[in-house]
Amino acid sequence: MSRDASSLFTPYILGGIHLKNRIVMAPLTRNRATRGTDVPHQLNAIYYAQRATAGLIIAEATQISPVGKGYAWTPGIYNDAQIAGWRLVTDAVHAEGGKIILQLWHVGRFSHPSLQPGGQRPVGPSEIGPENAMTYIEDDTFANVLVPRAMTHHDIEATIHDYRKAAKNALAAGFDGVEIHAANGYLLDQFLRDGANYRTDTYGGSVENRMRFPLAVVDAVVKAIGAEKTGIRISPTTPAGGLSDTNPSAVFFPFVEELSRRKLLYTHVIEGATGGPRDAVPFDYVALRQHYHGTWMVNNGYTRDSALDAVESGHADLVAFGHLYVSNPDLVNRLRTGSPLAEPVRATLFGGGAVGYTDYPEASTVS
Repeated sequence: MSRDASSLFTPYILGGIHLKNRIVMAPLTRNRATRGTDVPHQLNAIYYAQRATAGLIIAEATQISPVGKGYAWTPGIYNDAQIAGWRLVTDAVHAEGGKIILQLWHVGRFSHPSLQPGGQRPVGPSEIGPENAMTYIEDDTFANVLVPRAMTHHDIEATIHDYRKAAKNALAAGFDGVEIHAANGYLLDQFLRDGANYRTDTYGGSVENRMRFPLAVVDAVVKAIGAEKTGIRISPTTPAGGLSDTNPSAVFFPFVEELSRRKLLYTHVIEGATGGPRDAVPFDYVALRQHYHGTWMVNNGYTRDSALDAVESGHADLVAFGHLYVSNPDLVNRLRTGSPLAEPVRATLFGGGAVGYTDYPEASTVS
């Protein structure tokens, strides 16, 4: 079999979802929800429908509650208007024969009071903020991320409820499932890492305790919508959000084993630093994969050849591509044929309208 007809481009059954290929559009924050309401709209629907040749689309990180917000103009999934807005997107993708799931997001400490209800401090596992970190706020400026307020047990229970409700809302909006965002330095990742979690109660200290809240979220979502509709994203070594851990293997090997026991839709692993080097921190991703029995999705810096190798070797079942999907709506066809790949324009990545969003042409239309 030629590499052009390799298993990367063949169908895959993901739970009960029939994918037409093994290529996944990774979740990409674009900051283009409606200002003031965080409601998705018709332009978002066009954007995702343009990329529906992906075997699976994972829609951008979407806050589960107002407290979960960390950046300006990111979408929500906690009220009826947002559900209706996302329905525009899912209907458009399904009309093109695509499959789409929603990434459920709580940023935790990585926020700013101006983005929080009542101007309150963001929450986190402990009163420890990321050093020299900034976020984008709604007056079109950058602001420093401040020291968060440590979550109480009531906060934790309320957040578990928010995840559960958001998962149900996602299905009401027509999504084929959800992905729990437990990566990239956001709330669930903060609880897992000893560089952010200094708690001395049942949610801190030992690895078992640090896994408790993320696993409670997984269990709540599974109970609400089913394991066959619940995926998760992890990033064992990324420093995103100012996170670190003294021994990532001691955390993520048992965490992945716990996820495997829950028979989730998939586990989505960012190998290395998100959007950066894959080997900045030593970690055995091949061994990690052996601890998981189920669909394994890989991400971070994959090329056509490395994606082909990952699937053909059995290292991965699915390969997710991020920034290349910004500027290549027809990425599947370009990878299949070996066509040149367009690079995104950085100035139009975040915020704005159609420019740099829905105006990237397919390869066949490029003169």
